Amino acid sequence: MSVSIFGSAKSKSATKALLLGSGELGKEIAIELQRFGIEVIAADSYENAPAMQIAHHHYVVSMLDAAKLEEIIRHEKPDFIIPEVEAIATDTLVQLEQQGFNVIPSARATKLTMDREGIRRLVAEQLLIPTTPYIFVDNKAQFIDAIDNIGLPCVIKPVMSSSGKGQSVIRTHADVDNAWQHSQEAGRSGAGRVILEGFIDFDYEITLLTICAVDGIHFCAPIGHRQEKGDYRESWQPQKMPEQALKKAQDIARKVVTELGGYGLFGMEFFIKGEHVYFNEVSPRPHDTGLVTLLSQDSSEFALHVRAILGLPIGKIAQYGPSASCVILGQGKSQDIRFSHIKEALNEAPGAQIRLFAKPEINGSRRLGVAITRASTTEQAVLDAKAVVSKINILY
Repeated sequence: MSVSIFGSAKSKSATKALLLGSGELGKEIAIELQRFGIEVIAADSYENAPAMQIAHHHYVVSMLDAAKLEEIIRHEKPDFIIPEVEAIATDTLVQLEQQGFNVIPSARATKLTMDREGIRRLVAEQLLIPTTPYIFVDNKAQFIDAIDNIGLPCVIKPVMSSSGKGQSVIRTHADVDNAWQHSQEAGRSGAGRVILEGFIDFDYEITLLTICAVDGIHFCAPIGHRQEKGDYRESWQPQKMPEQALKKAQDIARKVVTELGGYGLFGMEFFIKGEHVYFNEVSPRPHDTGLVTLLSQDSSEFALHVRAILGLPIGKIAQYGPSASCVILGQGKSQDIRFSHIKEALNEAPGAQIRLFAKPEINGSRRLGVAITRASTTEQAVLDAKAVVSKINILY
């Protein structure tokens, strides 16, 4: 559902959007919504989340609290419900959609993709798209048996998690106990079902940002990225790849987003080996590796997501040139995070940009910002982005 008339925020006829999750990606979505005068309501499990700091009003609530979530939605009556995190009471969203509420891109897409089992079975078993080998298990005994079937090395992931939470690489049998324990303690929705994935031999990973909009399906240039502990550290655009492999990835992405339905931007993840393409995951919303598009394109992934949501045409996506992002990663414990040497950092690369997310606290490792650069090659852009980040000093 799109809107034909945009009401101004805080007015009687305001067009409203409810963000379910208010992190750094949600903050950028909120900014783009506000460019069209949309009233933004931000919800997350902790006070002072990044998008809350700029939203018109907000709620602190667990996304898994179905009753509270329904209460907020019925009270606010948003025109758009925009999930931005993985752990959400998706059954409630399905019920509310059936009653006329508008879930982005659709309640079905949200439910399937928030659960690794739902999307993996849809893609591999119904759409017959190549993926990594996988087995779902419910307990440690099944997990140990599955390792024998999948083989080493392999990866364990909770069925509901993101940014590497609860994820481990199992290289030897000595890793088994710690990997199982980590999967049960660090997932988005607590202990329970996990997926065990076999390794495949691949050359690189890509994120293919795919937009389903009123004027068709569109693709951004492929984004390459490097991960560490399941979370991205650098991303770059465009990723060089064979034309045939790119076409295969686009064909798969088109097939998946068409099946999922609804308008919006989807972050499609693939493993690439030569001209072979393997589906990994899909997020029905902007992707963290896509932060590079804040500098690399005329419309960022967040702007494209919002245009699609609002029922507006995408048109042509213009690429500015080789660009990269590098995460500003904090490690410590504090409720008073500060940053120094920003001027020195920006002097490291011409045209560099820094985004500090203003997260209210840190307890361990947390992504606190990102540096974005553009250069003559993606390789140089990555080096520049890393150089910018190396100058920033985080004070706790």
